[in-house]
Amino acid sequence: MFDMMKMMGKMKEVQSRLKEAQDNLAKITASGESGGGMVKATVNGKKQLMAVEIDPAILKSEDQILVQDLVVAAVNIASEKAEALAKEELKKSTEGLLPNIPGLDLSSLMG
Repeated sequence: MFDMMKMMGKMKEVQSRLKEAQDNLAKITASGESGGGMVKATVNGKKQLMAVEIDPAILKSEDQILVQDLVVAAVNIASEKAEALAKEELKKSTEGLLPNIPGLDLSSLMG
């Protein structure tokens, strides 16, 4: 028989763990590089750009478009890595609480 009280308790635990995971996302960081390390970007698990480092040698060049492209590439690489780390954090936080349902993706709950 379906135990509604047990189910409600589980949901409260899931909510608590998701909140904790969301709070931890700000602490997770991932870095990406482009241009052979000339541009580096760091993004946190909340998909916020935290830092950009640009080698001064490319700032002296006249190629503004190249610098812009390298920054975009580094940020995109860092964002992809941060997203993967955030999904792993969510998975760890809800492990054992939720059934393994194919196609169930809770990453949208991570903010």
